[in-house]
Formats: sequence, C-alpha cells, structure tokens
Amino acid sequence: MPGEYPQNLYFISSLLLSFRCMLLLDQYILKKFAVPFIYCIVGFIAIWLVWNLSTNLPDFVQGHITFGALIHFYATQIPNVIVQSIPVGTLLAILYSMTQMSRSNEIISILCSGRSLYRIFVPFFLVGLFLVIVSGYFNYQKAPQAEALKNQLIDEMKNGKKINKLIQNHLFRNRLGNRTWYVQSLDLKNQLAHQVQIIQQDPTGNIVEKWYITDASFNPTNHTWTFVQMHHVLVDPIGNILTFDFSEQCQIDDWSESPWRIASSSMNPDLLGVPELKMYLQNNSDFPKARLAPFFTHLDYRWALPWTCFIVILLSAPLGVIYSRRSILSGVALAVGLFAAMLFSSNLFLALGKGYRCPAWIAAWGPNIVFAAIGIYLIWIKATGRELLKFRWPK
Repeated sequence: MPGEYPQNLYFISSLLLSFRCMLLLDQYILKKFAVPFIYCIVGFIAIWLVWNLSTNLPDFVQGHITFGALIHFYATQIPNVIVQSIPVGTLLAILYSMTQMSRSNEIISILCSGRSLYRIFVPFFLVGLFLVIVSGYFNYQKAPQAEALKNQLIDEMKNGKKINKLIQNHLFRNRLGNRTWYVQSLDLKNQLAHQVQIIQQDPTGNIVEKWYITDASFNPTNHTWTFVQMHHVLVDPIGNILTFDFSEQCQIDDWSESPWRIASSSMNPDLLGVPELKMYLQNNSDFPKARLAPFFTHLDYRWALPWTCFIVILLSAPLGVIYSRRSILSGVALAVGLFAAMLFSSNLFLALGKGYRCPAWIAAWGPNIVFAAIGIYLIWIKATGRELLKFRWPK
C-alpha cells in the first residue's frame, strides 16, 4: 500500500535515531571512564619509575650505562607494572566516574529515559573484556619473566658487560631413565656443561654405569649429547668395577635429558611464563605431584589473573551507583574492601595450591568465581532497586 511507505520510513528512522542515542550514551560513559583510568595507569607507572630509578640509580651510575640500555631495562619491567596497575586503575576509575555521574543525577536521568542499569554497564563490560586481553597478553610471558630479567640486567649494568649466568653445582634426577646427573656448571644459553658426573641405575636401584665427563655440549636439532674427555665405568650390582674406558669424544643420542630439563628442577614457577611452565610439566611429568603442584597452580593462575580486571568491574560498577549523597562513602569503602578481600583470598588460595593443599584450578580460579558471583549479585541488587544488607551492631 502507498500509505505504508511513510510509516516504514518513520519506523526505520526511529530505530536509527535510537541506535545513535545508544552510541552517544556509550561514548559518553566511556569518556567518563577513560580519562581517570588513563590518569591512574600513567600515574602508577610514573610513581614506579621514580621509585625504581631512585633505588637503582647508584648501580646505573656505577655501570656507566647508556640511555638505550636504560630504556631497554625499563621496557622489560613495564609489562609487570601494567598487569599490576590495571585492576587498581579500573577500580578507581569506575568509582570516580560512577560517583560523579550519580552526584550530578546523570544516572537517574539515564534511568528515567528508559535505559536500564544493565544497559549503562554494557560499555564497562566491553572495556573489561578488552583489559582482560591486554593483561593476558602481558601475563602470558613478559610479566612473569620481568623479575628474573631485572636481576640479570642490573648485574650486567653494575659490571659494565653482559653476564651469562651459569647454574652451579646442580643435581638432577631422571626418574624415568634411572639416571642421576651432577653438573658443576651449566650454561643454558650455549647448551654447555662442565665437570659432569652421571650415574645409571637398573630398575631395582643398583648402580650399573658411571660417566665422568670434563665437558659436554648439547645439539637441540638432533637431541644429541657430545661428551669430551669421558671416563666410562661399568660395575656389577655389588659395586665391583667391570670395565674402565676413556674416550676423547663420544656422542649419545638416545637420552631424554636436555640442558633445559636438567636445569628445570631448580626453576621458580613465579618467574616462568606459560610456555616455560608447559615445557617444565611436560619434561618433568615423572616428578611427584606435590613437587609439580606450584607449576600447575601458576599455569592456571596465568590465565585466571587477567580476569581480575573484569571482576573488578562487576564489583565496583554497582557500588559506584549512588542515589543519595550520604551513601557515597559507604559504597566506595565497600568496593575497596571487596577488592582488598579479593587480593587477599587470591594470594591465600595461590599459597594453598602451591603447597598441594587444594587442586590447582581451585587455587587459581576459586577467588575469581566467588567474587564474580558477589559482583553479579550486587548488580542485580542495584538494577532491581533493592537495598544492600546492612550490618548493625547489637544494642
């Protein structure tokens, strides 16, 4: 019908206008959040830079470092600072922006225009997912390795030259191959070992072979060990020497050990990224579960930690919506208290997981699940117009 076209055009134009208003609302809310958030992140990084520079300045002066080396040093440390700053910056930015909008009655005006509280929080949720991706990218490998790189780079700056740190006097037990390695010095970077002693046992625990090696090198391409100046001893089950051979050079290609695996038994899971943790668990699957628990826990924690950014939004967004000026302080105090409780419980569960007191996934994800449920409950309370439960001291 000809009369339907003007009505259809009116309907389409109304939808487009409504969609544009929604976009303008999202842009306005994001702008309110972005400005204090950027200030918080930049402020945290600036404060950390000033503190760290004042602490390490004597070492930098002693090593006569160049400006490029200084930039490289702080570039390796910034990812860890960003991962730690994003949750706090998100909390403060949301509380500031939402309380400001509440005090100026903007939240009430938006609600009166037909928008629900859920719709107001949509931009925050999208920002939270974006921050999870950013934090996850840095926490995958760069942030955990920052502390180890920090100590190495500071030592290099103090000495004025690059230092290839060696692992000294290291003992490694290959339970699957029944071999025990003692290495006086191990160079992971160059795949070299010096003064190596290897003991081979049979399945019953009796020593059957021994190797005394001056220098050893490993070829990761074909997974081959090359031993230089090697003494090889065969013994019987009661310890009597059967043969004693000497070789200037010998190659072995059927052993599962590599320099990284030999050194991995002394590695700190706090300083390993996701690839290193997976490699450790793959190469040392024969270790006792209690010994592997810290590595399983940190592997799950690498994925759980970035979601703290999203959970902070669930907790702080509803508590930032205030309908009366008297309750501003209580809402902010409750949000900060919940954030502190989440950090405390996260460290507590992480310690329990590393101590093999609870499964790794519970240690990593348990606090996230609990406080995410609390945040969803707070959003539901605010969106439905209910009051939070109030604690009163008994009279």
